[in-house]
Amino acid sequence: MSSTPRDLFERMRQQWFGQTDPLTGDLLTDDVVIESPFAAGGPHRVEGRQQFLDFANPRRAVFPVRFEACRITAIHDTTDPDSIVVEYELTGTSTTTGRQATAAFIAVLTARDGKIARWREYQNTLAIQQAMA
Repeated sequence: MSSTPRDLFERMRQQWFGQTDPLTGDLLTDDVVIESPFAAGGPHRVEGRQQFLDFANPRRAVFPVRFEACRITAIHDTTDPDSIVVEYELTGTSTTTGRQATAAFIAVLTARDGKIARWREYQNTLAIQQAMA
């Protein structure tokens, strides 16, 4: 069964909540490209599913925020039927301070063969830094 970009985003979004198990990468192509052009500390790019898992899973295990909500503010179709632009807000609580905060994100998701082939996320790094303080 092939998944649309919207289906893939929803399935990925569900993985953000209440799970502490390592990610398996089942939603990603082998050659996935994941980019955060405005990440804290500078642009970040990972190429390949295993490289992403090697990067993400150790960080996920010690990440000091528990995500509780993801409010989608808009999903935009593009001229490419395999790509969408998603505007969303993540709300989470710091596991160290108990403080809750919300940050806005925009992402471009491109699918291929029912999996995520590219994920480019634009983060509100100021809001994230303030939430983590």
